[in-house]
Amino acid sequence: MKNLKSRTTARHFIQLVAGTSLAVLIAQGAMAQDAEEEADDNVIIVTATKRDANLQDIPFSINAQTAADIQRSGAVTLEDLSRNVAGLAVQNLGPGQSQVSVRGVSAGQVVRDQPGVKEQVGVYLDESVVSLSLFTPDLDLFDLNRVETLRGPQGTLFGSGSVGGTIRYITNQPRIGTTEGMVEGNLNLVDGDDIGGHLKGAVNVPLGDNAALRAVGYFTRYGGFINAIGPAGGEDVNSGERYGGRLALTFEPSDSVSITPRVVYQKVKADGFNRQEIYSLFANRFTTTRPTVTFDEREQYLLLREGFEDETLIADATIKIGLGGVDLTSVTSYIDRSILVSRDASALTGSVSVDLGYPDAAVVLPSNLRDTTDLQTFTQELRLSSNSDGPLQWVFGGFYSKIDRAYTQRLPTPGYDAFTDATLGAGTSAAVANGFPANSPFNSDLPYDIKQFAIFGEVSYDLTDALNVTAGGRYYDFKEERTITTGGLFANGDNGVVDRTKSDGFTPRLLLSYDVSEDVTINAQASKGFRLGGVNDPLNTPLCNAQDLALFGGFQNYDDETLWNYELGIKTQGDGFTFNAGAFYNDIKNLQVTLDAGSCSSRIVFNVDKAHSAGVEFELGLEPAEGFDLSLSGSLIEAEFDTTLPGALAPATGIREGNRLPSVPKFQLSAAASYEWPISDGADAYVSASFQHVGNRFTQPADQENNPRTFTHGLPFGGQPAGSATTVNLRLPSYELVNLSAGVDFDGGLSLVAYVNNLFDENALLSFDRERGGRARLGYNVGQPRTFGITARQKF
Repeated sequence: MKNLKSRTTARHFIQLVAGTSLAVLIAQGAMAQDAEEEADDNVIIVTATKRDANLQDIPFSINAQTAADIQRSGAVTLEDLSRNVAGLAVQNLGPGQSQVSVRGVSAGQVVRDQPGVKEQVGVYLDESVVSLSLFTPDLDLFDLNRVETLRGPQGTLFGSGSVGGTIRYITNQPRIGTTEGMVEGNLNLVDGDDIGGHLKGAVNVPLGDNAALRAVGYFTRYGGFINAIGPAGGEDVNSGERYGGRLALTFEPSDSVSITPRVVYQKVKADGFNRQEIYSLFANRFTTTRPTVTFDEREQYLLLREGFEDETLIADATIKIGLGGVDLTSVTSYIDRSILVSRDASALTGSVSVDLGYPDAAVVLPSNLRDTTDLQTFTQELRLSSNSDGPLQWVFGGFYSKIDRAYTQRLPTPGYDAFTDATLGAGTSAAVANGFPANSPFNSDLPYDIKQFAIFGEVSYDLTDALNVTAGGRYYDFKEERTITTGGLFANGDNGVVDRTKSDGFTPRLLLSYDVSEDVTINAQASKGFRLGGVNDPLNTPLCNAQDLALFGGFQNYDDETLWNYELGIKTQGDGFTFNAGAFYNDIKNLQVTLDAGSCSSRIVFNVDKAHSAGVEFELGLEPAEGFDLSLSGSLIEAEFDTTLPGALAPATGIREGNRLPSVPKFQLSAAASYEWPISDGADAYVSASFQHVGNRFTQPADQENNPRTFTHGLPFGGQPAGSATTVNLRLPSYELVNLSAGVDFDGGLSLVAYVNNLFDENALLSFDRERGGRARLGYNVGQPRTFGITARQKF
């Protein structure tokens, strides 16, 4: 019945898209025949094929949010943008900690202590790769030209991190011979009691006749909306800030040479996390010797304040040289990134202490888990591409990257060693330290050395005036070496253990594009994408119960994930409208799924033999009258496992045929409307509204098993009775967001905007948060509440 219902829903949605397509095509025929005279500012130029092209001419599914789209929507993060892009989903775990999926290709929630997991969606800043699993950079959207979302595997041109798709932040480049700039100020009120805002500026300055400099600077203060109780409690504990800038220089010594070096710096800081708790070892409704606690909405318990810092430096240089009918492009990039995640792990450590029989005084010791990542990445791409107007277009190139990633964990818990020696025997704490500091029951050092080399190419040829074929491929060779050293009571005591993994492969792509008419194109594609494999960290065996150790103890290496994508799409445009739609099927092999190893306080990556995602998506833009714009986009996706694990693994992991892939909504819908009209000779006013629906999801595959789930606590602490339990429906409910804005644009470049985001104060549950299988803590990561704001922008 489940599959029948799914197919029926998909059929209805396909009928809706087909019906809308037919209606649009009929409307196109009834409209004026001079659509080719449409103004140039309605044409969006993108570089998804590593050559400039009209968005509507790209022979696969792509979305581009322009600077005007971003400003009108009020988007300040990638998550905001995702709600307007069909098939794009972002799981927000706090500033700088987003997880991105496209078209339902998802491996589930990656947590902070999984440094070896690779990306499923590649993220680029112009030509530079900036993606990092879990820590997708929270880049500022100011002075961007556009944000491109390339759906489906982009392995041919963009490599391993793009098995599901690629997101590209395209900045405004220095403009020679032009002096221009913009300043922007904002003030907002979050949840009715915390002030946020930003101040940003950009300036473009010509340097003689053949050079220009563009500088961007910004500072943002995030208002908080999570309150905390407990010894480290307070209001709005997840406030934060982001500041940084970009400095780019373009030098053109001749008509055929362009050199653009650039430096980007950004730092993101957060005072806490967007976690709403429903149970804590220290604060719950079951305790009898401690005060009982029932958490309010957007509330958590803290023994220690938490924090997040992400400091990023990017230095890159793009050199373009025209060689007759050929362009030579070199992209060199260096990234230095430092990340600190500081968590209150007191409940986690305390739950282990209870299991070990420690006294209550040890259980309540403040314990701070500090995860640090130091990353240095060097990449070099060199490519040749055609620049003629002939029927044959091509691009060939090579890519090299070297990543040095040092990941460490420390769990400073002052006073813990004394309780360890008193409970487990004198000298126990020193015996397991393995050279790490005292009073830290868990420590690990994991340096990674990752190298990758690739050769890629793509050729496009017009077989006729209407039919174009594109073929390409990428060969890659990947090597990874990881060393692990751990120490402390909760660790295995690994000492300099080296693990190596390597792989190579070829990923082809074939596209067909047929122009039915001047304004209607049908595209078909078959393409392969890949995601590099790796090595799991050893389980924290001292923390595992026997059942979890038996279930999860045998997984070490995991292989490359591969995906074959098949899609059929239509793109049409006319006088006052565009309509793009597509249907796709992704056949996934060795899907890398992240699993929670229960009491072990560990996560592992497991290869699932077969899975798929299939669906339809559409985007419609209309201008039914002058000044009146409408847009509608949506996607319906079936993303499921096609494999059932044997025995007890299926109910423990949720990897069962027909179960959904995690974190992906089946249905997303976005609608927006705006109306602009003149209010004087020198000013135009506008009002706009948007609506976004995000369907239900599961955080992890296992959340579909035995759901609603009863988490049994029963730890003999605080007077909790042995049978105490919390029952949770792990299917995250769908949510809807409504945003409103109104503004005035003046001829002199001044714009004033007032807005309210999340008008109805929806408490969106974004993911389920648990520690030690619910023995330490249960909660949710939640979205931002109602926010009022005003923005002033001056261009010059």
